[in-house]
Amino acid sequence: MSFANRKNPITITDKALDRIKYLLDGKGQEVIGIRIIIKQKGCFGLKYNIEYAYEIRPFESTIEVMHSDEKVKILIDPKAIMFILGSEMDFVEDKFSSGFVFKNPNEKGRCGCGESFYV
Repeated sequence: MSFANRKNPITITDKALDRIKYLLDGKGQEVIGIRIIIKQKGCFGLKYNIEYAYEIRPFESTIEVMHSDEKVKILIDPKAIMFILGSEMDFVEDKFSSGFVFKNPNEKGRCGCGESFYV
């Protein structure tokens, strides 16, 4: 499913797009974008996972965002779509760590270490 003419299920901040573009630029032609997956893991059961996408899998949702005159492709695993509707993906960097952060209005809680969540 493509979201070219519809509202995207997730908002990607400019900082996240900058980081995604940076990561993709170093990977070559075989990588077509990134994939967002929700895995069963951690204290509360669900964890966001991001990986390089080499192909579009059946039933995946595809978001194409223009960034610096280039399209950035974000694929969402079909099992993850219902968990991330309305979320915002950001990239945060501080003195000790950096990474993608999801602000999800559907989350009901997170574990103490922040690794997993539940809805």
